[in-house]
Amino acid sequence: MPYLNKFILEKFVFLSYPKNMGEVPRVSCLMYGSCWPLIHIKVQGNFDKVEFNRMCWTLCAKKNLSKSPLLISDEDAFKVWVIFNFLSEDKYPLIIVPEEIEYLLKKITEAMGAGWQQEQFDHYKIALNTSREGLSAWELIDLIGSGQFSKGMDRQTVSMAINEVFNELILDVLKQGYMLKKGHKRKNWMERWFVLKPNIISYYVSEDLKDKKGDIILDGNCCVEALPDKDGKKCLFLIKCHDKTFEISASDKKKKQEWIQAIQTTVSLLRAGSPPPHKEARQKRKELRQKLLAEQEELERQMKELQAANENKQKELETVRKQLEAAAARAAEEEKKRLQTQVELQDRFSLELEREKMVRQKMEEQVAQKSSELEQYLQRVRELEEMYKQLQEALEDEKQARQDEETVRKLQARLLEEETAKRAELEKWHLQQQQTIQMTEAEKQELENQRMMKEQALQVAMQQLRQLELERKEALEQYEEVKKKLETAANNTKSWKDKVAHHEGLIRLIEPGSKNPHLITNWGPAAFTEAELEERQRSWKGKKATSE
Repeated sequence: MPYLNKFILEKFVFLSYPKNMGEVPRVSCLMYGSCWPLIHIKVQGNFDKVEFNRMCWTLCAKKNLSKSPLLISDEDAFKVWVIFNFLSEDKYPLIIVPEEIEYLLKKITEAMGAGWQQEQFDHYKIALNTSREGLSAWELIDLIGSGQFSKGMDRQTVSMAINEVFNELILDVLKQGYMLKKGHKRKNWMERWFVLKPNIISYYVSEDLKDKKGDIILDGNCCVEALPDKDGKKCLFLIKCHDKTFEISASDKKKKQEWIQAIQTTVSLLRAGSPPPHKEARQKRKELRQKLLAEQEELERQMKELQAANENKQKELETVRKQLEAAAARAAEEEKKRLQTQVELQDRFSLELEREKMVRQKMEEQVAQKSSELEQYLQRVRELEEMYKQLQEALEDEKQARQDEETVRKLQARLLEEETAKRAELEKWHLQQQQTIQMTEAEKQELENQRMMKEQALQVAMQQLRQLELERKEALEQYEEVKKKLETAANNTKSWKDKVAHHEGLIRLIEPGSKNPHLITNWGPAAFTEAELEERQRSWKGKKATSE
């Protein structure tokens, strides 16, 4: 209590208190294990309601929590206790009525993905109504922890379901999930865990909510709109606020539409000044119960009025009967007067009885009409419950379709990975084939270059051969000319010899050395020998072979 007075209760400003309470405010479960309603309070400074509830839970749980083993943990029991404080009626001692118990159990069952057992709850409701009006916080914890309405579910599934309902009803979490957010400074995309509440969107590094990266403050002027795909990002949408805009990428089109619709609904509620959906639904359920209770009380009041009127009439009849007896006693002396008076009284009382019968008949008709209206109202309630069941079935169908869609998406992802692997392998083979073709082309080009070089060398050799052939022809022509000159010279010499012979040695001619025919080369007449000419021919053939 000193700790509470110093660190918790001093944050309150108590404006008024219930009577006979002195200076002790009624706060949650400090001494009696249940919530006492404060008449009027204001919170000063930063006040964490969850931590305040946890402090109250610490003070009362050990004393009131059941010692028998439960299917839920202490943390889950604490969350159920806080939900009880939210759904309970505003009167002490606090209880949760069967309608709210049904609502809570349905929410937990839906979160677990199981089917709601209406018949089982109807039996439980009948047994509960015969003994009491509702359950206390600890009886509700025992009911959920016993697993009576969560058979076949493990502790982890039940814990996750309780946490989901706690986030929605107590923490006002309207939607949460992973999405990509574009940074304002570096313009990079990072995955964040987004949590949508009635007036704010918070985003964290992960779903454990330990590392908070920022908030998006929502008001009636905010808007959200879809964006086309760009920069390789798909399923984009934009949140426009007073001073900033936020670009966000959802995982698929369905998640994108769900987030856009949820944010638009939240902004619409802010513009209208309406509370969150679950609080509004709770208020409507409460008003409906109050209306039914008021009608029931009004019907009871009318029945009591009818009963009181009947009792008064009976008393009047009894009084009249006594008066008749007294008159009959006095009528012994005046028989005629008494008879006349009795007839008059009988006529008057007959009229009153007829009038009374008419009044009773009218009251009975009114009671029948009220009963008919009550029956019609109950029929409407049953129709609404049937519509709710149909909505639940549609939700189950949607969940199954979502699971089927997820399975198909995984199959498509696996097929895409296989196709990517095969395409990479084919591209590798194609690259190897192109490299082989390039190597073959290079070798072919080299062989072609060698062939061209050889053809060029052959052309050069052929040209040299033609040149040599021309030179040989010219040499032969020169040789024929020289041969003719020699024949002419020989004829002249012969004529000279004849002349000399006539003179018989007066003159001796100087004869040339050898009488062998002179040789003519390409460079003109020369006195080469046969051996020298053969040596020169061998040398020329060797040079020709070397050039080839």
